[in-house]
Amino acid sequence: GCDHKWIEYDIQGINHVEGGWPKDINSLEMEQTIRFRKKVEKDEIYMNSIQVLGEVTQCVGQNNAVDIYQEYFKDEELLDEIQEAPSVKIVNKYRDPNQVKRNITCLSWQPSGGSNLAAAYSCLEWQKATADLSKDSYIWDIESPNKPRSVLKPTSQLVCLAYNPQDLNFLVSGSLNGQIMLWDPRAGQHPTTVSPLEKSHMDPVYEIIWLQSATETEAFSASTDGQILWWDVRQMSEPTERLMLDLSRKENPDNALGAISMAYSVTMVNTFIVGTEQGAVVYCNRAAETPAEKIVCTYDGHHGPVYAIQKNPFFSQNFLTVGDWGARIWSEDIKESSIMWTNRHQTAYLTDACWSPVRPSLFFTVKMDGVLDIWDILFKQNDPTLSVKVRDEPLCCVQVHEAGSKVVSGSQLGVISLMEISKGLCTQQNNEQALLGEREKILRAQKVRDEAGNMEESPKELILRPEYDFYNLLESEQRRKQWETRQRVKPR
Repeated sequence: GCDHKWIEYDIQGINHVEGGWPKDINSLEMEQTIRFRKKVEKDEIYMNSIQVLGEVTQCVGQNNAVDIYQEYFKDEELLDEIQEAPSVKIVNKYRDPNQVKRNITCLSWQPSGGSNLAAAYSCLEWQKATADLSKDSYIWDIESPNKPRSVLKPTSQLVCLAYNPQDLNFLVSGSLNGQIMLWDPRAGQHPTTVSPLEKSHMDPVYEIIWLQSATETEAFSASTDGQILWWDVRQMSEPTERLMLDLSRKENPDNALGAISMAYSVTMVNTFIVGTEQGAVVYCNRAAETPAEKIVCTYDGHHGPVYAIQKNPFFSQNFLTVGDWGARIWSEDIKESSIMWTNRHQTAYLTDACWSPVRPSLFFTVKMDGVLDIWDILFKQNDPTLSVKVRDEPLCCVQVHEAGSKVVSGSQLGVISLMEISKGLCTQQNNEQALLGEREKILRAQKVRDEAGNMEESPKELILRPEYDFYNLLESEQRRKQWETRQRVKPR
């Protein structure tokens, strides 16, 4: 047992009589009170007391100089968030409402922190397309997983789509038959404008991006037909501009490289980068005077299709690519080789990637084995910081919310998985941007020194190279035969 001490409380009252007006002074008579004040103010004791009390003003001034709202332990809290083990939690799933499931080929978050998520659903394999295959795509409210918020009913399945970053009500999309469509879900389920078939791409549109412009109505698209087309969505009777990705600069469609990914930064409005089926990354400048000058240079580092390409939102001169079982980071001014790359995944190749919008060193990749990998290149580049098994079937695309805390992936069976990541993965660390910038400078300097041809692949890389080349060649041939078959049977 414990010893308890009992304390008894006693309540007492105090009658305070000190101070106040003297008995012979009526406080209600103004003349008496004024006369009394003047008498007291001449008293030496009163004057000395006031002088002593006046020294308090220095203490008051000190108090006013202190920021009472300062967060003294802010850095300690941030440190705790960063030091916690990185984690990912699947919080919701959104399934294709149709009986015959299709790939989710593109995801687009509504800007300005919106909860709407647009998803493009399509079957890219022509042989698997059946009569009962739905053409519909959907917009989901992430708070309501049971039913889509809006239905998009295109004339051909959508392969890519994007919300307008300035006007949140509009989307633009690229379809399987090459057409470009403008959507306003408030106006109904059908597109408000569609580009004519004969003026559109000849192959599926794999990427479409809104341009930073005064009118907020310009977009450009990329397709495996080897063309980059610019559009003004107010009048889509024909593209406003064309570029053929012919590296010989002769604008020959037969020699054009098929575009399957594209990157663009609002800080450099005239330049963009294209990832091709053949593995080359093409750097283009729209502002060049002639079509031949618009193709500035190429970066050769992938042996197969470049499935994803995206510029770092914090360092626009750096971009990320995905191809032949790995991810690479490039600097625009070094064409000979990427400055950083991940280990190649021998079990499953990568299908998509994107940077974190809030952490400059963090990016996400998804693979054919249903795994989401999170990479922090400030700490290690060969292995991911975190790997999460999201689905049993392949993951086709990944997209991060602009706040950085939510990630969505789309699967081959039409399932969108919404994930929340831990605070450390979406909270920028102190000096992270400066540290990454310094590391990037060191890597660039190292690559410049190696330009003389001193860069050699490791023995392991040399052994595995023929295997990678064989499977990439096989895949390219299969894709080519699929599209040749499709071109013969589809109506134009």
